[in-house]
Amino acid sequence: MQNIKLHDDLTTLADIPRVHARERGDAIATEFEGRFTTHAERERHINQIANALIAAGLKPGDRVAHVGKNSDLYFELVFACMKAGVVLVPVVWRLAPPEVSYIVQDSGAKLLFVGPEFIDLGRQVAAECSGLQGVVAMEGGAPEWADLTSWRAAQPDTDPHRECALGEPFLQLYTSGTTGRPKGALLTHNNFLGMRRLQDEAEDEWMHWYEDDIGLVAMPNGHIGGTGFGIWVMYYGVKAIITREFDPMQVLDLIDKDGVNKFFMVPAALQFVVRQPRAREIDYSRLRSISYGASPMPHALLMECMEVFKCGFIQAYGLTETTGTVTVLPPEDHTMEETPRMRSAGKALPGVEIAILDDNGKSLPPGEIGEIAIRSPSNMVGYYNLPEATAAAMTADGWFKSGDAGYMDEDGYLYVHDRMKDMIISGGENIYPAEVENAISSHPAVAEAAVIGIPSQKWGEEVKAIVALRPDREVTEEELIGFVRTRIAAFKAPKSVDFIDLLPRNASGKILRRTLREPYWAGYSRQVN
Repeated sequence: MQNIKLHDDLTTLADIPRVHARERGDAIATEFEGRFTTHAERERHINQIANALIAAGLKPGDRVAHVGKNSDLYFELVFACMKAGVVLVPVVWRLAPPEVSYIVQDSGAKLLFVGPEFIDLGRQVAAECSGLQGVVAMEGGAPEWADLTSWRAAQPDTDPHRECALGEPFLQLYTSGTTGRPKGALLTHNNFLGMRRLQDEAEDEWMHWYEDDIGLVAMPNGHIGGTGFGIWVMYYGVKAIITREFDPMQVLDLIDKDGVNKFFMVPAALQFVVRQPRAREIDYSRLRSISYGASPMPHALLMECMEVFKCGFIQAYGLTETTGTVTVLPPEDHTMEETPRMRSAGKALPGVEIAILDDNGKSLPPGEIGEIAIRSPSNMVGYYNLPEATAAAMTADGWFKSGDAGYMDEDGYLYVHDRMKDMIISGGENIYPAEVENAISSHPAVAEAAVIGIPSQKWGEEVKAIVALRPDREVTEEELIGFVRTRIAAFKAPKSVDFIDLLPRNASGKILRRTLREPYWAGYSRQVN
């Protein structure tokens, strides 16, 4: 079967639904909770939403935010924003209300789209964000707001043809911030298409998609692994099965009964799937590949997945700021033996350059550990309204400094050894200690706090807080964790708290997090898990 190639027909990502409506209009584009939508129907819906955005007074470059779980309607909104020249800001639905309000305000969103599970949250955010001009309920449930399907139906289904440039941002994804505030990474049409065109021309079999492929979109849309992977499935025009959220039993059902044969998951999610008793009862002969990333995969878990699923495995390394994957360990490098290469993050994709930099920004030779830097067509254009943060992360000649420490071997394979910015990755979610420390330190009993990541068999890493209390003040571990969860997302809150009299500091007064981490990472070959 011939692999699908579409790049000659695409000027921007907004052309994706146009091309497929024209070439395979009667084929199923998306399936969501029993609702099947053809490419032709989907194109009409997208045009209606785009026209509704324009009728609401949105201009090119304006922002709209979305907080909600996955749905077919969400991805119609994604492409409608492209057609209207509007920038979409997907908000991670697991965030606490103050975090959601901050992102909506920081982005300057004019409209807020709210999923059915978050009506009360939407009301709270709308009351706090004076810049919002309106709220739309994705699936109803709020009589004071427009319902998306009715809002959509009131507009013509003709293409608005409000074209935007290839280099203009269409997506603003927020990442955890080193200073405690998230930053909006600006991603353009070219960030997505530039690399994909190079991959379409590559001879590597695992990079190709075929007409009988069925892609599963199960990762949350507030991350590049959710929205980004969904865009790729739709880029090729194959059937996309979208799940509201990740459910390991549902994943098995979709493989077994619906023919899903390609998907992306974080290692923690794969662990939940493979550990289901039914996982060893299913025929996986149709399954072509599983991509995994966002955090390192423990070797024992990878071996278990390879043994059970018996398909090609693709490890992906990348960041939100690089539009996702920039290096891969392809199926041919996955073996049942624990070779050194199996501990790598693979080699650079076509069009990607990887360098290892010392403290002065000079390239290091193979085998020496330094900061991983990336130059590629997929590097973001910068952080929204943060020129200093952008300048700190991106060099004048196009390199993005990842904040990860690693080294390259003689064959060009990248090894992630540690993190230079104290970031914790738990279950595929990025967490910066500063965010958690700010929340902990606002408790009246806390004098100072340090947050570290420690190894976790379930999540890869988990958050631990080391806390010094004020004189004559008390708080229990349970009380402090509960307090923190009212201020930041539950996944960022510490799983455990140790109380000590005084935090270790260096001569300049900086907390020595590495000293605090060392006992927990003893015996590990790398300082990420």
